Amino acid sequence: MFNSLADRLASTFKSLRGRGRLGPAEVDGTVREIRRALLDADVAVPVVREFTGRVRERALGSEVSEALNPAQQVVQIVHEELVEILGGESRELARAAHPPTVILLAGLQGSGKTTLAGKLGHWLSEQGLTSLLVAADLQRPGAVKQLQIVGQGAGVDVFAPEPGDGIGDPVDVARRGVAQATEQGYDAVIIDTAGRLGIDDGLMRQAADIRQATSPDEILFVIDAMIGQDAVSTASAFLEGVGFTGVVLSKLDGDARGGAALSVSSVTGRPILFASTGEKVEDFERFHPDRMASRILDLGDVLTLIEQAQRVFDAEQAADAAAKLSGEGTFTLDDFLAQLQQVRKLGSMRKLVGMMPGAAQYRDQLDALDDGEVNRIEAIIRSMTPSERANPKTLNGSRRSRIARGSGTTVTEVNQLVQRFDQATLMMRQMSSGRMPVPGMGGKKSKGRTQAPQRGKKSRSGNPAKRAAEERAAAERAAAPSAGKPAKGSVFGKVGAGQGDAPSLELPTSISGLFKRS
Repeated sequence: MFNSLADRLASTFKSLRGRGRLGPAEVDGTVREIRRALLDADVAVPVVREFTGRVRERALGSEVSEALNPAQQVVQIVHEELVEILGGESRELARAAHPPTVILLAGLQGSGKTTLAGKLGHWLSEQGLTSLLVAADLQRPGAVKQLQIVGQGAGVDVFAPEPGDGIGDPVDVARRGVAQATEQGYDAVIIDTAGRLGIDDGLMRQAADIRQATSPDEILFVIDAMIGQDAVSTASAFLEGVGFTGVVLSKLDGDARGGAALSVSSVTGRPILFASTGEKVEDFERFHPDRMASRILDLGDVLTLIEQAQRVFDAEQAADAAAKLSGEGTFTLDDFLAQLQQVRKLGSMRKLVGMMPGAAQYRDQLDALDDGEVNRIEAIIRSMTPSERANPKTLNGSRRSRIARGSGTTVTEVNQLVQRFDQATLMMRQMSSGRMPVPGMGGKKSKGRTQAPQRGKKSRSGNPAKRAAEERAAAERAAAPSAGKPAKGSVFGKVGAGQGDAPSLELPTSISGLFKRS
């Protein structure tokens, strides 16, 4: 969602690199570009005005003028101010002193309340808490049935005494739902309320009545992150008419400009507690302002990636695989498949790689990632016999042809998988032993110094005078300046002379080549 904003900010900060000092003119130019980037991202104008004012004031202060690297200091200031407009520190979900904790969901129709109710219930179950979903949206056609389906998919119980479609009293259903949750010992009750296509008095009055009847511990305002400038007026109206204690951003995986996420907390003064990042029930996470600010500035979000890995990875299985890769045993295709399946539990490969610092420069390659390749890899491995998975070296031509037919792939794809497996195993063993291969360099060890072949080199002349002239000409050629060009065969990419930028290592193969079907 924040790709466009991240690209604009990265371009702005790039122009500051190499400057030993930032004067008022440079600061004003930078702030001007930041203002344009935020307005293009649909951030509310008052929020933009306040944000850029604080950035300019701090950038002209001593913390930048006395810094050893002013450009990095400006990035740090922008990061800190982004954290502030996103709500500052993250807050835990409120818990009732005596269960159940009552959570009321409010928002416009189409904001994703019903789906989010199931995601929140599933998230609470991962925390060891039992939840009951209450179907209090009795107006929208099919809303009750949808909540029942969502609850079944999330593994969460649903209280739906009324069929809906305009039949039943939402306030009474909400009250009875809380009573049943209390009676049956649930830890939390999540009330799904009705929405409207727009703000009206009936919507506000019904939500306020449910609030009065259930005394919720948390009132979560669910807002579509793709709503843009309307987020400010919508959030302000709900805050005044119903009141809410926290915000949940839905559809954060969309391709809109993301202004709602950068506006709603600053305008309402209520923290963003959760974010929905996909269609699956697992695509739901705590919202951390500092981590989101790091994503926007392409600094990565490794902490979230680690937390997700800790939830889905089997520690014993991972330790066993690591031991095999370090040389204690044989790492087989069965182990490879097991690791691949655990990675797939983390979600889309684009999303995972996108959390790494500096991923924006590989965005085109990330867009080309083919998540379906994981399914093809699994089909190929499962078409092998146990002995073939244990020892891929036994795969001759006829066996590979049989595997290709059984998996619905081609012999070429089978060959590529075996080759990737060998390369990945070798690389992981080198990493575990502390001998990480340098991209672009040969993979084999060489004895002594390896020299490039001398193509077309003439033999030395037998005439002493002529030989001396040849040696002087060779010495002059060797002493000639190289004009800043990297040596042939260098692992470095293009380096602008005098730019002051550190050379970047070229990838040995494109990221898309790992998962893109040939």
